[in-house]
Amino acid sequence: MVIARANRRRIRSYLSNMLLAVLLTLVALLIACQPTETPATVVPVSKETTPVLKIYNWDTYIDPEILTSFEEDYSVEIDYRIFDNDNDLLEELQDGTESYDVIVPSDFVVAIMRKEGLLAPLDKDAIPNVANLDPTFVSPVFDPANRYCMPYQWGTVGIGYNQEATGREINSWSDFFDPEFAGRVAMLDDYRTTMGLVLLILGYSPNTTNPQQIAEAAEFLQGYSDHIGAYTGDDAQDLLDSGEFDMVVEWSGDIFQVMEENEDIRYVIPTEGSIIWTDNACIPQNSMNKELGQQFINYILKPEIGAKLSNYVQYGTPNEASLPYIDKEVLNDPAVYPPESVRERLFFLVDVNVAATQLYEQAWSAILEGRDS
Repeated sequence: MVIARANRRRIRSYLSNMLLAVLLTLVALLIACQPTETPATVVPVSKETTPVLKIYNWDTYIDPEILTSFEEDYSVEIDYRIFDNDNDLLEELQDGTESYDVIVPSDFVVAIMRKEGLLAPLDKDAIPNVANLDPTFVSPVFDPANRYCMPYQWGTVGIGYNQEATGREINSWSDFFDPEFAGRVAMLDDYRTTMGLVLLILGYSPNTTNPQQIAEAAEFLQGYSDHIGAYTGDDAQDLLDSGEFDMVVEWSGDIFQVMEENEDIRYVIPTEGSIIWTDNACIPQNSMNKELGQQFINYILKPEIGAKLSNYVQYGTPNEASLPYIDKEVLNDPAVYPPESVRERLFFLVDVNVAATQLYEQAWSAILEGRDS
């Protein structure tokens, strides 16, 4: 019996040890089967993001190298967008759903934007290169004391034509409206510019507020509805270059750009007169980067940068300090820098009163609707 009890103790001890071993094994297996927790990936967070400068400008209206050099010099990214005409630019700013940091409106549109509170005043201390401006462009009537804008480029509106297609030189507005070229000419889809030119042809001021004169200009264009092949955006120079039209009304520099590649294309300021204009670099009131916008405006007013801009776009520079760096063939070209005898026949568009603006807009809508019907 003693032996039997001893055996039972050994058996119980053996069984206990076996059970403990089994339990330890199970615990080990359970631990081994648990998913290993992977350390979270640490993504470095930049304390600063790259600033973005949003520019809204006309087509082919800046040397791309200027944008690249500004990005590199100031460690920023440029979001560059294009509009076709002043009307689209004004409507977009009035809508207010998109914000830009630098815009380039025409002179008379600046006056409208000022009145509507769409522009931010400039800090002149942040734009020391204002000292480089030609006095002609300081404190213009549409922006006294350059409070809101700095002049960007200036030029004229004239007739671009393909001499091979026309078979002769073009000198006047009567040439443009010669029945020989019916359907082969195009004018700008810009109501103040196009109607202003017609008013000049009729012997009136391009800034008239007289309802009868505005109506007469509209009737003139309606009478030539079949003659005018199209009202174009800011691309008439390309349509001329491609041969789609023989003559176009365009901004001077746009024609000069295609003249470099097409020896048949010419530009003329008609003998009856035309429009001179100044485009301007401004900062919208809802800009998210006003300081960066002012840095860009100051940058393009540097002498060498201002010259690089004008040499590329083929317009006149308002930057007097840039003149020594302007290509000599451009500086000596009377089509780019007209002599005083020609400038006497050039007129600036100015902002007109609300009632007259509505008359122009209504007349223009009727002209375009008449073409569509």
